[in-house]
Amino acid sequence: MREATASEGGERRRVAGRVMALAAVAAVIGAAAFVLFTSGASYSVHAVFQNASQLVKGDQVQVSGVPMGSVTNLQLTPSGQAQATLNITDSSFRPLREGTAAVIRQASLSGVANRYVDLRLPSATAPAIPNGGTISTAQTTSAVDLDQLFDLFDQQTRHSLSGVVRGFSTLYGSRGADLSRAYLYLNPTLAASTRLFDELTYDDPLLTRFVVATSKLVTDVASRRNDLAGLVSNLASATGAIASQKQALADAISHLPPFMRRANTTFENLRHTLDDLRPLVDESKPVARRLRPFLAELRPLTRDARPTLRDLSRLIRDPATGNDLIKLTQSTVPVRDFAIGPVQANGAQRPGAFPASTAALTTSTPELAFGRPYLPDVTSWFNSFSHSGTYDALGGFARAATFTNAFALVNGALQPVPPNLKPQEFLSVATLGQRNRCPGSIERNPGDNSTPYHPPGFPCDPTQVPPGP
Repeated sequence: MREATASEGGERRRVAGRVMALAAVAAVIGAAAFVLFTSGASYSVHAVFQNASQLVKGDQVQVSGVPMGSVTNLQLTPSGQAQATLNITDSSFRPLREGTAAVIRQASLSGVANRYVDLRLPSATAPAIPNGGTISTAQTTSAVDLDQLFDLFDQQTRHSLSGVVRGFSTLYGSRGADLSRAYLYLNPTLAASTRLFDELTYDDPLLTRFVVATSKLVTDVASRRNDLAGLVSNLASATGAIASQKQALADAISHLPPFMRRANTTFENLRHTLDDLRPLVDESKPVARRLRPFLAELRPLTRDARPTLRDLSRLIRDPATGNDLIKLTQSTVPVRDFAIGPVQANGAQRPGAFPASTAALTTSTPELAFGRPYLPDVTSWFNSFSHSGTYDALGGFARAATFTNAFALVNGALQPVPPNLKPQEFLSVATLGQRNRCPGSIERNPGDNSTPYHPPGFPCDPTQVPPGP
């Protein structure tokens, strides 16, 4: 009896364990289902479009190319518009905000059922659109098909447009790859144009003044419409003259392709140059911002300088009276003809002043070369010519030598020299015929034979020196 009771107790414990395990599994499944169904709660909004633009169920809903939902339903509103139900499955975009714009776009022009809804999100601080809310037609845009565009034209226009398209095919032919490479530069061009217009609209007052000044210019041009008509007429005459030279024009056009090829190479090198200049431009941007206030302060100066520049322009060129600097320059003697030559003078053709001067200087080169070593002697002569001497702390003194030939020392006494003996007396103390002295020969030899200076091959006599030791 006791063994039967123990066996029944063990069986009850095994049944209870199985029940508890099943209950734990059921609890885990319930918790997972709760998490899945509560965290992934459906969030949908209704977008009203003028027309569905071939939108179908299952088409994607994107934000900047990132899928974040799909179209789950399409229906017609009482007013005949299309209402699309957009199911937002990405929780990072839920809920949508008021001001959200919805645009039906085409993935490509080659298919029909390739539409998607592109959402443009407003600020995150805008009020939320509740689940089941509506995006009105004020915030939606339907896609425009090519068929709708062509329906604007009549049959003759559509036929002509078809001919234009076929003409494009004939024009480009096998150059489609080149055209595709050319289109690669379109995006940078558009980006640069966007930056250009951003800079144009940066300073609205300045742009306004520019537009006003342009309107005044157009008004002034309109007031001179008769002159403009004459200009157009003269332009027609000029165009006719150019057309009369069609052979020369054809030759010029034939040289245009090689020029364009060289220009293409130049532009390619210029593009690399601009890439190298980009760091310089980036470094100049902070300076340019600081320069803008300076230019703003400089504008009144330039405005006040207009009368001065106007007077200066009239001083240089005055078409009314011709009394200007241009006329003055044209009225001067044409010295260029006389300076360069040749000129007809005194019954013969003669060289100009500059060639004659060049020939004279060339001829005088040997004389100047001969006199160049004597420059110290000549300079010393001019420095000491008609000079009484030099001054120092004790007074003035002079470098002088006494020479007399009126008396001669005979037996310790001075005796008058007879007139007939004066030439002999003079020749006894003087050295004559020294007409070929070397440079610096007036100075005494200090003992190192540095004087006189005798350049090699120079035509002078180094033995011609002053008398005495």
